[in-house]
Amino acid sequence: MAKEDAKREERIIMEIVVDAYNEQERAMGWYCYLEDKLKFPFAAKCVGKRQVSPLRPGRRVTVTGMADSDECNSDMFVLIDWDDDDELAVPLAQLLPVKGNAATRQAVEDWHYWVRMGYSF
Repeated sequence: MAKEDAKREERIIMEIVVDAYNEQERAMGWYCYLEDKLKFPFAAKCVGKRQVSPLRPGRRVTVTGMADSDECNSDMFVLIDWDDDDELAVPLAQLLPVKGNAATRQAVEDWHYWVRMGYSF
């Protein structure tokens, strides 16, 4: 089991899912937090394989924005540059910033922590 981080737990409870009483409200809390904190674009590296994504560990990508909120009801998805002029939505849990400001890194780490702890909306 993952080790609890008290400071991160407090931030998640007091800033992200505060006043969220159901799954939809928790998902929207996370979506708004990430949309506010992530500074796009940023370079990221794939750190894990997922069945819903073609990315493989080690692949570097450019994250260009949040996927539409309707896509983020069960997981947080971000858009990446894909195949020349196209974009693809992939799970944020699959990516770690390799370049990005401190707020971006912290927000992604917060999401990774939430997933690692087994929390759900």
